[in-house]
Amino acid sequence: MQIDQDKLNQFLGQMVGELGAAMNAALVLIGDKLGLYKAMAGAGPITPVELARKTNTDERYVREWLSAQAAGGYVTYDAASKSFTLPDEQAFALAMEDSPAYMPGAFHIVSAIMKDEPKLTEAFRSGDGVGWDEHDAALFVGTERFFRPNYAANLVNSWIPSLDGVEAKLKQGARVADIGCGHGASTILMAQAYPNSRFVGFDYHGPSIGFARRASAKAGAKNASFEVATAQDFHGAKYDFVTFFDCLHDMGDPVGAAKHVLEMMNPDGAWMIVEPFAHDALEKNLNPVGRLYYAASTMICTPASRAQEVGLCLGAQAGEERMRKVVTDAGFQKFRRATETPFNLVYEARA
Repeated sequence: MQIDQDKLNQFLGQMVGELGAAMNAALVLIGDKLGLYKAMAGAGPITPVELARKTNTDERYVREWLSAQAAGGYVTYDAASKSFTLPDEQAFALAMEDSPAYMPGAFHIVSAIMKDEPKLTEAFRSGDGVGWDEHDAALFVGTERFFRPNYAANLVNSWIPSLDGVEAKLKQGARVADIGCGHGASTILMAQAYPNSRFVGFDYHGPSIGFARRASAKAGAKNASFEVATAQDFHGAKYDFVTFFDCLHDMGDPVGAAKHVLEMMNPDGAWMIVEPFAHDALEKNLNPVGRLYYAASTMICTPASRAQEVGLCLGAQAGEERMRKVVTDAGFQKFRRATETPFNLVYEARA
């Protein structure tokens, strides 16, 4: 083994940065749970004593937390006044839950996969799966909190309008099935936007359906209901519109799920499939977004698929061509990329 010292030093510097980021994930959770970011948002310069008093927390802990946040660039520090400021841009991402850039939910996901690491390590050895329901509960909370801002920003404003004739049908009144709805964020957003339509959210995870029902009632979405069912046995009268948000790649038998969608849709119905952004070739996904998605796929998506029947394991970076094959193998005649964002691909499928 021949070591290039400069390359080694460069890599060690990278690792130090990553260790700091990994440690900071826990600090972001603390800041989120204790309301520290929200208390700093729009407040201007604030001292540790003032922030501790404002959030009913201990000043010494808060001072150390603020110092770490300043070292990471999350807040700024003024040495003369010994005060800290949360810039508006950081506040937009850390303190405003209705912001499309709101990020703390992602750190709850990180928390879950760290807690679940022993299960995943054993799965690497055995080849067994780890089902969605086997993860720490922080995963369910984090997923809803992380994905909801993106859906709120794009679903009604751009994704549905990109589909052929779907928006007009929803405004008039349609039957909609939202499969893999989790805590129901996507279902509720659509129900609120299209009061003349009826929405049913389905998920196999009972506790998530319970959460979705409570969230729907709180939101006043009387045209939304939620049922426990899988993608291959969801039920009801035929649907005009079926949606899958960031879940088809998680399924053990996505072709079987697609066949059931075809059976449950009206002949002129549409299926919207939202998936993580991915190119077809691995080498084109070797970037920060791809890195995030491959890591999530290793710890969540691939184990979830492996835990189910067939276990096709598409992964979160399946890409358009693999998705096209799944959909057309199930019998759909039409498949197209309707629109995209830097984080998602939105497909439309029709019989």
